[in-house]
Amino acid sequence: MGETMKIRTRGIRTTVAALAAVAGVAAAAVPAVAATAPASDTPRFLEPAELPPHPASPWYAGPVTAGQPDPLPMCVGDALPSITTHREYWTEYDTNAQQLTVEGRSEQWAKDFAALLRKDLAGCAKKLMQQDPDIKATQRYYGRVNVEEGADVYGIHTASAWGSSDIGLFSVGRDGATVTVVRWGQMGNFQHAQVADFKATTVTAVNKLY
Repeated sequence: MGETMKIRTRGIRTTVAALAAVAGVAAAAVPAVAATAPASDTPRFLEPAELPPHPASPWYAGPVTAGQPDPLPMCVGDALPSITTHREYWTEYDTNAQQLTVEGRSEQWAKDFAALLRKDLAGCAKKLMQQDPDIKATQRYYGRVNVEEGADVYGIHTASAWGSSDIGLFSVGRDGATVTVVRWGQMGNFQHAQVADFKATTVTAVNKLY
């Protein structure tokens, strides 16, 4: 396996940085200017209007960017290879999202990579609490979405000793040799998770890969 195809094994930079990305702190510093990915992007990325609707704000998006995001997202950040392409999304309030896409060199590689991401998500709450004793994390598995080779949806809630409460939704989907991860996050708990809308967004994201 070539160097660019090696899955990253370094740890999440800090739990605080990862949680800030879910809560929308990182996105707050980005100018609220709507952006559209070039039509020539292959695979294509989600457009802002294709994300779960926000009741009081439109969605905005940054450019499609080659490489890993900084900071790395919690739960799936450890596994992202250097060939990752990503796009950031945000609203005018406390909600943000992210799409991460990896074009593998074979369908088997992508299948194994998607399995690794699902394993990381399945153990995410436990890992977060091991990394930071001030964090209480719980998670739910919301099932498999029937699109292309399939997609799985997870929810992660984190509450801190200093009073923050954040909810994040993650999906891992695959189409052939390409894997995409969609992440949505905002302040709140499982009652605030837009699961049905997020599943619809996941279907769109996987269908747009090619």
